[in-house]
This record gives sequence, C-alpha cells and structure tokens, in this order.
Amino acid sequence: MRIGLISDTHSHLEENVLKYFEECDEIWHAGDIGDISVLHTLENFKPVRAVYGNIDGSDVIKEVPEDQIFTIEGLKVWITHIGGYPPKYTSRIKKKLEEIKPGLFICGHSHILKVIPDRERNLIHMNPGAAGKTGFHKIKTVLRFSINAGNISDLEVIELGKRASLK
Repeated sequence: MRIGLISDTHSHLEENVLKYFEECDEIWHAGDIGDISVLHTLENFKPVRAVYGNIDGSDVIKEVPEDQIFTIEGLKVWITHIGGYPPKYTSRIKKKLEEIKPGLFICGHSHILKVIPDRERNLIHMNPGAAGKTGFHKIKTVLRFSINAGNISDLEVIELGKRASLK
C-alpha cells in the first residue's frame, strides 16, 4: 500500500502533487484543507482519508471528521490535525494515545516536517509539513511511503518548492 501524505494546503494545491502521488494507492490529508475544491480534486484523483483542521469551514467539516482511526495493512493509524509531537503531545492526544494505541500517529498544524519514533508509545509520529502557500514554512513539503504487513518503508520527503511569498 503506497500512501501520499499532505497537510495544511490552506486552499492551495500544487499541480505537481498529483504527479508525485500518481503511484500512490491512497492520499491522506492531515487537515487545514481550506477550500473544499482541494479535497474534491484529491478525491477525484485517488481514494482520500482526510481530517478537518482549525481553519476549515463548515463545508469541509461536513465531509471529513476530526479524527481518522483505522487499520491498514496490519498497521493501526490515527490521523488528526492538532496533536503536537513526542513527547510534547497536546493533552487531548496524550490521553487518547493510551486508549487508541496506534502504530502510526499523523498530524499537521505546525507546518513543521517531522518523522519521529516515539519509543515510549511504540509508534511513529509523522507530520508532512505544509503544502500550501500560507504560513511560516519556507519550503512546501509532502511525504510518500509504503505500508506492508504493519511496517512502514520507502519513506520519501518531497519538496514542492518555496512558499509563494519567498523569493
């Protein structure tokens, strides 16, 4: 199972994202989608699992949940928008991590690309950074990886270019 992971598009979808996600089986969006057309473009391209973020309006909130919790290829996954990172998770996340016990925890929000093992909770934390033009990030990024028999492999960081206001 090949996954394309994106977050914080803030109503902007780079044309080359679809090229990079061409060989992916699913696209996962970790929130702050922005304009609903971004979600629909992704859904018309590949199967999508998405969550809403703190900037998303009622149109997005009607279509996607706050949390996606599922098992795929033997790996339990939890996607949400605001989560923090090991060991500095938000209080909501700390409590639910003990309950849910995912092997892969994904969030967005910070616009900071991170892939960190959380040895205490036996999980991998991923934040793909931000793919939109809005925010303080300097480079727009997404992640691409494989899941097979509960294992994550072939992880790639894809740089989409500089954020729009940077020269």
